[in-house]
Amino acid sequence: MRYILILSFFVFSLCNVSAQEEVKNVIQFTGVVFGADSTSVVPGTHVYIPKSGRGTTTNPYGFFSIPVLEGDSIIFSAVGYKRAYFIIPAHDKESSLKVIIALQDDIKFLEEVEIRPYPTENMFKEALISMELPEQKEYANIYQWLNSQAMREAYLNVGASSNANLQYVMQQQRQSYINKYSPPQNQLLNPFAWANFINSLKRKK
Repeated sequence: MRYILILSFFVFSLCNVSAQEEVKNVIQFTGVVFGADSTSVVPGTHVYIPKSGRGTTTNPYGFFSIPVLEGDSIIFSAVGYKRAYFIIPAHDKESSLKVIIALQDDIKFLEEVEIRPYPTENMFKEALISMELPEQKEYANIYQWLNSQAMREAYLNVGASSNANLQYVMQQQRQSYINKYSPPQNQLLNPFAWANFINSLKRKK
């Protein structure tokens, strides 16, 4: 008799629970998700009901709409924000629920990480010293042409300009005019003239 009473009690309890679940109202849950500053919306926020495995996402304006039951636990999650939770309260008259959800920023500071392609500092220095720049050949040619010896040879082999040629021709013409119309100079003090004179006397002998 005891077992029959216990079994009847459990059956009554299950029926009561089922009856309570059946009386739960379906509510159209709508709202807008904002950021921590309450001025900018958060599009693409996941609105998820773990109990039923259903969910939706907010549109570009942060708006969402999803049917839920009384007592459902709603999870709001978005990249860069902390998760927010909301439990659907009991509704007697209204069949819709409108809310505004504000998500808090989830800021994480990572530790500084140094990335080095070489295992030791000495290997890095050797690679840096032996490294050639993309324009290394052009720089080598510039340094070679700026060498003092190369510059001196280039200066000695450079041709005369048109202005220098004109001055040389005018100087030759002026000297020719002087030699032609000027009186002969006194050659008594000219050693080359005396040498020519002595050589001419020796040839006559």
